[in-house]
Formats: sequence, C-alpha cells, structure tokens
Amino acid sequence: MIVKNEKGRTILLSMVNAIHENKQYLGDIDGLIGDGDHGMNMNKGFVTYGERLGDAETSFVDGLIDLGSILVNEIGGSMGPIYGTILMEMADKAEDAEDITPELFIEMLEAGLDGLYGIVDARPGDKTLVDTLNTAIQGLKKAVAEGKSFADALDCMKESAEAGKESTKDMVAKYGRASRLGERSRGVLDAGATSCCIILQSMADGMKAVME
Repeated sequence: MIVKNEKGRTILLSMVNAIHENKQYLGDIDGLIGDGDHGMNMNKGFVTYGERLGDAETSFVDGLIDLGSILVNEIGGSMGPIYGTILMEMADKAEDAEDITPELFIEMLEAGLDGLYGIVDARPGDKTLVDTLNTAIQGLKKAVAEGKSFADALDCMKESAEAGKESTKDMVAKYGRASRLGERSRGVLDAGATSCCIILQSMADGMKAVME
C-alpha cells in the first residue's frame, strides 16, 4: 500500500478542516495556561492555505511546502515558525518522490522532528508538541517494523499521537508562557501537543482516503 504524492489535495484539506473544526477547542486549552490565541492563529494559517488552494490540485509535498510557508510568514505567535519548519522539512525529505511509502513517511516525520530540534530546545517530557510528534513517530515505526499494513500503521500512529498528547497533562511546562506557572501547569493538556495530534491524525485520515 502506498500514497501517491500527486494525491495531496485530499490530505491537506483533511488537515485544514480538522484545525478549523477544533479552533475553539484549541483556544480553550491554550487559555488555561497560555494566552488563548493558539486556535485562532492555527485556524488563520490553515484556512488561508485552503482558500488559496481553492479548487486546484496539489501534491502532498507541494501542499506541505505551501502550508508551511504560510504558517512561517503569516500567522502570529511562536507556533507558526515551529509548524512551518516541521512541514517544510517533511516535504524536503520527499521532494522527488512519486510514492509515499511507509518507510518514506517515517523519514519525513523524523526530518520534521529533526528540523524542530534545530530551532527549539524542547525535548520529550517538556510538555510541548514534541511529546506528541516523537511518540507518534515511535508508534508508526514499531507498527511498520512489525509488518503491519500502511493503513494499520497509520492507525497505530494516530493512537500513539493521542497517547503523546495525553501524556502532557501530567507534565510541568518548561517552555513558553505556561512555564511561568511551574507546578500549576500540571493537570492541563499542552495546546501545541493537542494541535499536533489533530494535524497528525487528520493527515493520516487523508492519506488512508487516497491509499492505493
């Protein structure tokens, strides 16, 4: 089972719609220990991408580049450059690919995480989106190593992303506005970890929808 790179429109719009549908939820989570604008900023970037795409087709790689560029250049806060870097590093890893295989998709996600590590100090356990992304990658790698189909491996990635997100509830924030709260940041999900989970799960759903 593979995903044709040229079938990007369905995947990207799955991501856009998921962020739009969860705009208020992300804002509410962020408002508990942050400044409450995460949902609004993320929605602005993703919806802007969807509007510019219009009725056009796009490859998965081109879509990641275009969405990443919008997030880096046109939305406020720290999350725009963070997500933009992840998505564009993912795209760079698959630049000339016709087919997105399970192995290539793992490499894409790992490139995104490595790119993130190049611009932030956060690592697993610091109550950030790193906890979601890293855990999702490990879940996907384990599933592929066990010989699961691409679709089943993506489901394992979704479950792992959910587990990574949920793990942030018991952590103390070390970065961002929430870090000022110290122990008071415990007991609340991290907004970035939550949006990362939404993005990865909707990306997986979009990929499964166009899988051959």
